[in-house]
Amino acid sequence: MNKNLVSFLGCFFIVFFANSQTISEVINQVSLDSLQLTLREFTGEQATVVNGNSVTIQNRVQTNNDLAADYLFEKLSGLDNVTVANQLINGEAGRKNVIATQLGKTNPDAIYMVCAHYDSVADYCADDNASGTAAVLEIARLLSAQCLDNTIVYALWDEEENGLVGSNYYATQAAANGHNILGVLNIDMMGYDGNNDNNFDIDVRDFGNSLTMKDDIVSILNNPTYGFTLNVNVVNPGTTASDHSRFWNQGYSAVLVGESWETNDETPFYHSSNDRYSTLNFPYYLQLTKLITGYMVTKGGLVALDNTVTQNAGTLLANETLATYQWINCETETVIVGATSQSYSPTLNGNYKVEITNGSCTEVSSCFTVNTLNVSSVNTDDFKIFPNPVKSVLTVELPPFDQAELRIVTINGQVVLTQTIKENVTDLKLSQLSAGVYFVILEVDGKQSNQKLIKD
Repeated sequence: MNKNLVSFLGCFFIVFFANSQTISEVINQVSLDSLQLTLREFTGEQATVVNGNSVTIQNRVQTNNDLAADYLFEKLSGLDNVTVANQLINGEAGRKNVIATQLGKTNPDAIYMVCAHYDSVADYCADDNASGTAAVLEIARLLSAQCLDNTIVYALWDEEENGLVGSNYYATQAAANGHNILGVLNIDMMGYDGNNDNNFDIDVRDFGNSLTMKDDIVSILNNPTYGFTLNVNVVNPGTTASDHSRFWNQGYSAVLVGESWETNDETPFYHSSNDRYSTLNFPYYLQLTKLITGYMVTKGGLVALDNTVTQNAGTLLANETLATYQWINCETETVIVGATSQSYSPTLNGNYKVEITNGSCTEVSSCFTVNTLNVSSVNTDDFKIFPNPVKSVLTVELPPFDQAELRIVTINGQVVLTQTIKENVTDLKLSQLSAGVYFVILEVDGKQSNQKLIKD
């Protein structure tokens, strides 16, 4: 702010609700683990992978934040149902807003925006404003898996700290082009709650339907179905010191949501390199992200399409009926030729998902691990991986063999490493991988084995 797959190994019968069809279920899918990983990577507390290289985002100061912008572009580009673009401010390279657009299926000209600035004034700057940026990415992760009636724009601004430059450029261009933006929810500094009172601010002024936006957010907050324990401070007239105000200037409806400056409970590490991951209040941050998710999915409007899957041993069944289907290998991200029925029975153990289309709406299930097929297994006494947990180098040890392929996949079925094994003892460098749970899948001379791996 500028003031001054779940993986199921050996399962038998499971119904997995990958991407829910109710607002409450979408809200409850907000993942603190996902938010925290993004925060650690985006603030430079932990290395990440950008453009195929292991990198550390040292800071996001405007003169040195191309790497941060590339990270955001890659994250958003990996989502379904969105189109991502870098908007060059005044057409100048190195000055870019990162914009992802999810077109509505019913009312594509009805636009709602959730946004945050990603630039900073110093190293780290976790609260200001990696917190808002990570929340936008999490909301995009969840909503992009759904078909929505209305268009959602996920916008990440550059040069907020230089005078709200990025958002001003976008808002001016949008107004000049007659964009029908019905609401802009701006997030700026939402991770600090020093006294644990769960207070947060909604900054609003009487521009467009901004007051109605505020009422809608408060209505979601007070809905007992969602179970929020946050306390709202409505600030009217609200501050003009963040990106929402540039939309007010163009007559658009907009609000700012964030931690409570109104009660003097903003981060004491404002605009300094002491604004770090460890200073954030994560239960508070999670609730506030869920609240904003609830507002955005309400305004987006869920189109009724069931993308859940039932797993019965080695058979997968899409629960949506009277649709078209395409089963996909999650490990290679390739379609399985001929696998276009509602059900699919793989011939090999692996990770699979289904793309479901009904009318103009297409959604994709989460990945499922099938590990119940009668495939000869590698003796785990012969196949050894160590150390486990691993920090940087994993050793794979095998008895004599003719041909061996190894894959490491995430719990969501994404392949993060593929390696042809040529020696009985092989060292794999894994320092580029984020901390978490993975599975090591080994195929040796027609036999297969899966082992769980913990990356510290």
